[in-house]
Amino acid sequence: MIYRFRVILDAKEDVFRDIEIDSESTLEELHNSITQAFGFEGNEMASFYESNEEWSQGEEIALFDVSEGMNSIRIMNETSIDDVTYREQPRLIYVYDFLNMWTFLVELADIAEVDPEQTYPNLMFAHGEIPEEAPEKEFVAEGHEDEDGDFDDDFNKDDYQDLDFDENWN
Repeated sequence: MIYRFRVILDAKEDVFRDIEIDSESTLEELHNSITQAFGFEGNEMASFYESNEEWSQGEEIALFDVSEGMNSIRIMNETSIDDVTYREQPRLIYVYDFLNMWTFLVELADIAEVDPEQTYPNLMFAHGEIPEEAPEKEFVAEGHEDEDGDFDDDFNKDDYQDLDFDENWN
């Protein structure tokens, strides 16, 4: 089967690519297709994350295992696309270059039969130009802010007398 993905840059302006790829290809092959479709060199770290209807970040599938054996994680070249994406689970988040945090929303748009005349992966459609720099992201914990944007955690940083540590510890 052929999976048709829409890969959308998480930005204000519309920038996306439609990519066809064999469902049994690895996530590393999808990663390579995305980097080529958006004009990246492909030499930066990257990860896919499983996602749900609200685009919440789930389990990581990394390009390389840098956990040094402690908490082994799934690796792109060992994970087929159809293991993590299917009709009932059509979304992934893709992050390229952890210093710049290029973030993409990857959604399974269609499943088709193999066209023997076509080579895969295939860039079907490109819309918009990728900006010079990655779009800024605002990372905020959900549901913990008051109306002023301050965290409501009943902690007063000026009142540290009741904390269980010796302020002269060193």
